[in-house]
Amino acid sequence: MAAEGLDDADGHILSRVREVVGPSVPVCAAHDIHTNMSAEMVAAADVLIGRESYPEVDMAERGRECADVLVRIVREGLRPTMAFHPVPMMWGMHQVTDHPPMRETIERLHEIESRPGVVCASVCTCFPLADVPCMGASVTVVADGDEALAQACADELGGWIWERRRDWHEPRRSTEEVLRQVEADGLFPAVLADRDDNTGGGSPGDSTGMLRAFVEAGLRDACVLYIVDPESVAACHGAGAGAALDLRVGGKSHPLQGEPVPMRARVIAVSDGAFRYDGPIFAGLEASMGPSAHVEQDGVHVLLVTEREQPFDMAFARTLGLDPRSMRWVGVKSAAHFRAGFESWAGAVHLVGESSVHSPQAVTFRNLGRRVFPLDEEGRFDESLFDSGATSPGS
Repeated sequence: MAAEGLDDADGHILSRVREVVGPSVPVCAAHDIHTNMSAEMVAAADVLIGRESYPEVDMAERGRECADVLVRIVREGLRPTMAFHPVPMMWGMHQVTDHPPMRETIERLHEIESRPGVVCASVCTCFPLADVPCMGASVTVVADGDEALAQACADELGGWIWERRRDWHEPRRSTEEVLRQVEADGLFPAVLADRDDNTGGGSPGDSTGMLRAFVEAGLRDACVLYIVDPESVAACHGAGAGAALDLRVGGKSHPLQGEPVPMRARVIAVSDGAFRYDGPIFAGLEASMGPSAHVEQDGVHVLLVTEREQPFDMAFARTLGLDPRSMRWVGVKSAAHFRAGFESWAGAVHLVGESSVHSPQAVTFRNLGRRVFPLDEEGRFDESLFDSGATSPGS
């Protein structure tokens, strides 16, 4: 969590909870795998339990684990002692827990949790777009009354992660580059994920690099999910389904999001944006993308929305008459959560990086107060540090 006027919003809330309940009431909290863990959070809680999946499909499981630990504290006399190991690095895009190298990290985490005396352990990959002093990866380990054991385990896993700091990053590739690779590989449907214009991370959702590349490449049976563009949505609603009209799609929030893409678009469908998620993320939850529209030009389909949200599954697309599984090329504005609903049927999944306010090169950190890999001394993203022979900040 980030909040104006607070460097550590999560730590603030946990500290206030502790003030209310006092020192003797056990406090256990579940947190996101991307948490920027702080010493204040660790001090305020008895037990912190992080999610172990990305895409995050284990929310309920981790909640039950919190309840189980609380029961052990109250009924069995468990004495939780929590250790904290901050890792001075920004975790890159290699965070998907079903794939290496992140899968190996979770396996090591589970091995530590299986040791006698260890209650639970968590890895935080950090939220890299928060310019706060505690931004960075971390490990926490909870032991039963054994502080030395907890700290030794946390230091062990934290050191292992730091030694592999370059493994968590990969070079950025444009949509144009990836299109050439997909044609060579011949694996379809091809899902291309615009990692930086991810509304789940706070991006505006209207960058145009991917859409422009699709149009200029003359792709057919292609779609982009979603582009946030209330102005174009309003024009489509005014024209109605079946109409053809000239649109300037996307690129309206900030110059770094790219120029709008001119489209002579056919309106396939319009809606109020209401739908129900399929899952596995948010299965059964009712949601809304706000007034929305499905437009098409020469075989390139675009879902235009009003509300910012990433595509977790295909439920919303179907409400507008689009089945992504019937497409040859599927573009999504998401970093990883889309995988829960798309990866099982995709021929291949590729990450692309297009110009955005959240492109690493567009962000400068000023509040860290320490070196964090792979940022340079001025707090700017330095891709040259991925080279095996390059120096990097020490721990």
